[in-house]
Amino acid sequence: MMERFDCMIVGGGHGGAQAAIALRQAGFAGSIGLIGDEPVIPYDRPALSKEYLAGKKSFDRLQLRPPELWNEREVVLRLGRRVIALDSSAKVVVCDNDTAIGYGVLIWAAGGEPRPLSCPGHNLSGVHTIRNKGDCDRLLSALPTSQHIAVIGGGYIGLEAAAVLRELGKEVTLLEAQDRVLARVAAEPVSRFYEAEHRTHGVEILLGTGISELTARDGAVSGVRLQNGTAIAADQVIVGIGIMPAIGPLLAAGAEATRGETGILVDDFCRTTLPDVYCIGDCTIMRDGPGIRIESVQNANEQAQTAAKAVCGKPQPLRLVPWFWSNQYDLRLQTIGLSLGYDQTVLRGNLVDREFSLVYLKDGAVIALDCINATRDYVQGRKLVEAHAHVDPALLADDRIPLKDIAIAA
Repeated sequence: MMERFDCMIVGGGHGGAQAAIALRQAGFAGSIGLIGDEPVIPYDRPALSKEYLAGKKSFDRLQLRPPELWNEREVVLRLGRRVIALDSSAKVVVCDNDTAIGYGVLIWAAGGEPRPLSCPGHNLSGVHTIRNKGDCDRLLSALPTSQHIAVIGGGYIGLEAAAVLRELGKEVTLLEAQDRVLARVAAEPVSRFYEAEHRTHGVEILLGTGISELTARDGAVSGVRLQNGTAIAADQVIVGIGIMPAIGPLLAAGAEATRGETGILVDDFCRTTLPDVYCIGDCTIMRDGPGIRIESVQNANEQAQTAAKAVCGKPQPLRLVPWFWSNQYDLRLQTIGLSLGYDQTVLRGNLVDREFSLVYLKDGAVIALDCINATRDYVQGRKLVEAHAHVDPALLADDRIPLKDIAIAA
């Protein structure tokens, strides 16, 4: 007989793991199955480019829950499998090992795959991504005999990897196609601050650089050739240029997606347009949201809670205030809110002191904060973001005034 679960979860990351736990917390008494494409139990993937790559945390310390908990909560793990097809009418998924599994309700939490380079040499040995444990382990095994590392992409993953590699004593060149790092997520003052920090730590940063090809020697990557002809020597290359949402089976089954298929559209309860199919995490776009994928642990966890409650007949619409973080050297960047469409920024603190916040405003309202080594601002600024508070920029700029006092006055 075909295996069947009352609720099937596809994806073994933060979203999938939290969905399983949240279902039980919400009183779900039916059978739960979780399909993960890695052969290991759910773990903290963002830590790969931070503590795990740096050797500061072993893998067992990355596990989201102790191994025995999955048995205690009666969550059946089907690991090392990838779902390749979905029949939403028959309520069946098909895995890459040709097994079919039935479901009553499906929660899709498959995340995304690293976006590959398209230039010649992109598939050479020695070209790495950092998306899962296997990726990171392959890189770690190559590092002892490697000294020159090229990092392609100046987002969070690229900068975090560059910081760790410098701490490990490697020579690092970071290549970014745009004219500044963190261009998609932060304003120019934050970008320039991080560029200066990385250069101070010995990272060579090249901006506005297109990649022509990855060069090879003896079948393995040996360098990066830029479109202007410059050659960069590299024993290993790390590519961090974003992800592609893992939504192929949902699209083939007829789930509604955004134009360009950048994400599956879901409502405030994380429901797709397919019957009894929910979608959470990095591959979703809220129908009434900001129009982008929110790629964060917090979003995955909160959407998991939302979907679980809806499955259990206790629907509560999601009201998300996104937050993000990044650790680089001794710097902790914490972001609350989304800075999309900002038309003004206000600096609190001093960049020289390496402890400051950049406040983003739109039409006079606070919509986001980037806080660097300024946890108090991050915690207290949340209320300003939630309220879209209109505050005198001069007050925001005075870091002697706690944001909690400004929030009360607003």
